[in-house]
Amino acid sequence: MIEARHLRVLRAVARTGSFSAAARELGCTQPAVSQQMKALEKAVATPLVVRSGRGMQLSEAGRVLVKHATGILAGLSAAEEELAAIAGLRAGRVRLVSFPTASSTLVPPSVAQLRAAHPGVRVSLVEAEPPESLAMLRGGECEVALAFRYPDSQGGVPQASPHATAREARAEATLEAAASAAATDWSDLVVRPLLDDPLVGLLPITHPLAAADRPVDLAELSDEQWIAGCPQCRGHLVELCEAAGFSPRIDFATDDYPAVVGLVAAGLGVAVLPRLALDSVRHPGVAAVPVRAATGGPAVRQVVALTLPDLAEVPAVALMLDRLTGAAAER
Repeated sequence: MIEARHLRVLRAVARTGSFSAAARELGCTQPAVSQQMKALEKAVATPLVVRSGRGMQLSEAGRVLVKHATGILAGLSAAEEELAAIAGLRAGRVRLVSFPTASSTLVPPSVAQLRAAHPGVRVSLVEAEPPESLAMLRGGECEVALAFRYPDSQGGVPQASPHATAREARAEATLEAAASAAATDWSDLVVRPLLDDPLVGLLPITHPLAAADRPVDLAELSDEQWIAGCPQCRGHLVELCEAAGFSPRIDFATDDYPAVVGLVAAGLGVAVLPRLALDSVRHPGVAAVPVRAATGGPAVRQVVALTLPDLAEVPAVALMLDRLTGAAAER
């Protein structure tokens, strides 16, 4: 096997014309140079120098190897410099994948702080909900994925579209069940908890409970029409309502939180949204009220940052996780 240290010795011998001069240039002894050259000749199975009298010159094989050694050693030097830059956070890359509410609340201050301290580190962002974001992480399309899950969820299946046939409903339920399981299986990942995001009820401002000075029990909303969010959120909503003794009538389903707020403001139903979502969208026609689950306590979703075990050791990735943790702690 040809080693870089052997190539450096060969290059010094070619440049200086002797083992002793190469030893002086490299700061070692002449026997050490001779030993390195013998090891290199053994590795390539052919002589690299030809001795004549008191002098020596490269063989044809030696000249060929020196020509390539220059490029190889230059490439290694460049690689070492780039790696040192990454390790020292003078360079590097972090690709983030985040769900929308985290993109508008946790990501901006985290990235701003990282860039201010380490302008050479490049950070990019793509939006995706779990389980798609987890598939991107495992597939090498990002270094950090922001995701969420409901700690009290049993992996419930969202209701199918009200216009679906029985066969379509069964197929949709099967797909949603698989997606829900994939979204919350983090056993192979490094999990950095960020915060517990409480769920709040959204009611039209004219709703009798809009001015309640207490948490609203979900059972009090059993006769309402409901507006639901993403598939995972929809499944959790169904679980919460069923635990409270009723099945919600979901007339509208949308992943777009401004659309949810707009539908509630128009009096078309009620909804339950994470508090983070309300930080970036408000409407004067909507009241946000605390809700109480059947267990008697508040319902929350757990927001986390995920990465792969090997990636967690990369300096830029570790720093990004720390910045996200700091941004979450300030909320």
